[in-house]
Amino acid sequence: MNLLTFLFMAPPAEGGSDSGFTSLIFMGAIFVVFYFFIIRPQSKRQKEIQQKVSEMKKGDKVVTSSGIIGILNTIEDDSVLVEVGNNVKIRFLKTAITDVNPNKPAKKEK
Repeated sequence: MNLLTFLFMAPPAEGGSDSGFTSLIFMGAIFVVFYFFIIRPQSKRQKEIQQKVSEMKKGDKVVTSSGIIGILNTIEDDSVLVEVGNNVKIRFLKTAITDVNPNKPAKKEK
């Protein structure tokens, strides 16, 4: 007999029904780990950002998703006007704001 014939005639591995149950438990454990270490903290952080964005006011320091830091000048329904320099203002959607820092003093450059 050659090797190929021997491999095809080999009996199935023992514990076939137990290995399916073990795989199911392992997959469930992976999902639980992903949920508690990735999904849950991310959704919590996103809710905090949404709350900060809804409570922001003129003069707050903001950071956008593109990394632009500025001071809020005007707040409208779905957009804001952010001052990023001396008389330089940029309009952003509220969804582009990733952080609001009302406790940090906003410094105006002269």
